Amino acid sequence: MESIRDILAKNLKEKRRVCGLTQEKLAEKAGISPHYLAMVEVSRKFPAPEMLERLAAALGVEAYRLFEMPAAPDEALKLLRQDIVNEIGQLVVKAIKETLGEKGR
Repeated sequence: MESIRDILAKNLKEKRRVCGLTQEKLAEKAGISPHYLAMVEVSRKFPAPEMLERLAAALGVEAYRLFEMPAAPDEALKLLRQDIVNEIGQLVVKAIKETLGEKGR
């Protein structure tokens, strides 16, 4: 059984990636240091309730959503699929920017 810290860490990282945010960007939006956010995402720190609310607001979700567990393997696959689509989208945008940057030279 996962600890509540592990559940928070996994969900926070997953929701951050789905939103297309780096740790630095999410930390900036939440008004915390990137190092602190990194420690939360690896279960080394557990935020106070006010911090949880700030993180949730920065992600555009209700705070309780940071503690949800997938009900079934289908839900886990759906979340994984969303993460993969987001990662591919970021890679495509990066490739387009690099390609356009090279043509401008």
